[in-house]
Amino acid sequence: MLEVRDLHVNYGSIRALRGISLEVKMGEMVALIGANGAGKTTLLNTISGFHRPRQGTIRFRGEEIQGLPPNAIVARGIAQVPEGRSILTQMTVMENLEMGAYTRKDSLEVKRDLSRILEWFPRLGERKNQLGGTLSGGEQQMLAIGRALMARPQILLLDEPSMGLSPMMVKEVFQIISEIKTAGTTLLLVEQNARLALRAANRGYVMENGLMIFQESAGRLLESPLVKEAYLGA
Repeated sequence: MLEVRDLHVNYGSIRALRGISLEVKMGEMVALIGANGAGKTTLLNTISGFHRPRQGTIRFRGEEIQGLPPNAIVARGIAQVPEGRSILTQMTVMENLEMGAYTRKDSLEVKRDLSRILEWFPRLGERKNQLGGTLSGGEQQMLAIGRALMARPQILLLDEPSMGLSPMMVKEVFQIISEIKTAGTTLLLVEQNARLALRAANRGYVMENGLMIFQESAGRLLESPLVKEAYLGA
């Protein structure tokens, strides 16, 4: 479904991504782990059209998309939940969700998707008229995921969904992520909690200093001595 091949991205003279290749198959959840500064967020932002690669290709369902603007990439079926959530704090919960569907013209299906998202996140329904900035961190993360789902993406890019959340809220958010996968959405997950990410995923990739250094099934990565020592605290 999503293929990244030999991707290079620079920030001025800094080589942020150096020949990254990655594949996400339809129906999978793929975890992307690595230390801070490894290039994980840069990779997601490049897939989403916020950075233009210096070299390499990004194919989605067989079509090259590198260089397209973010709105065109969303329209093709890729949505991102950014690190830090980036909700619209001065707009209500309902307005934030409606903004997620701005590229869509199928108003009846938009209403159906909104109902389903409020079933997944009943707290958002309870707070639908509140400003986004008044929500708790966990509620803002739910809103960010719900807003991305309103675009009805074929693949959802999640950047650090557990960041800043309580253990109880992390468990709740990851339960919903699992339900989203079961419902048919493909996921590419960047997550600081490597153990949690690999337990949820089918496969995983490990990044270091802008390079992809390891890829394997999630189960094998969990048992890898290298991954245990570097990322699982073992």
